[in-house]
Amino acid sequence: MPEGFDSVAWLSRTRAEGDLAAWLALVPYARRIGVDVEPDSEGDGLRFRLAPQQDNIGNVLLPALHGGVVAAFMETAATLELMLAAREPRLPRIVDLSIDYLRTARVAPTFARCSLLREGRRLANVRVCAWQESETMPVATARLHFVLGEPGARGE
Repeated sequence: MPEGFDSVAWLSRTRAEGDLAAWLALVPYARRIGVDVEPDSEGDGLRFRLAPQQDNIGNVLLPALHGGVVAAFMETAATLELMLAAREPRLPRIVDLSIDYLRTARVAPTFARCSLLREGRRLANVRVCAWQESETMPVATARLHFVLGEPGARGE
C-alpha cells in the first residue's frame, strides 16, 4: 500500500459500493488461481467462482485440482464474505481453518457460497460450501474462525 493510504476509508468506501473486485485486485494469489465473485442468483448474498486452470492441477492423472487451491479459494471466499457482511468495516485475520474434502474437485468451474455463522466483538465464524456440478454434491466444506480488527483501526 502506498504511504499515507487510509485503509479504513478505502475499506468503508469499497464496502459501501460492494466493490469486491477492488478487494480481489489486492490479493495476488486470488488472481493467480482465478477467483471471481458475483451476486448470488439464488439469494441476496454472493457466489464465488474458481475458474478451471491448468496451473491449479494437483493430480495430473485424474486430473484434479490441488487441495491447497481449493482451500485457498474457500479461505478467500470466507474472508471477502465476512468483510462485506460484518456490522462494521474490519480487516479480519484467519486463526483457524477446518476443511473437509468430500470428493475429487475436477478441473471444472468450482463455486462457493458462504454463511456468516457468528460475529462477536472480536471473533467471527464462517461456513463455506464448494461444489462443481451441483450444490447438493459439495467437493469440500469448511469452517473458518477469524479475529476481527478493531473498527476504525488501521490495517497493516
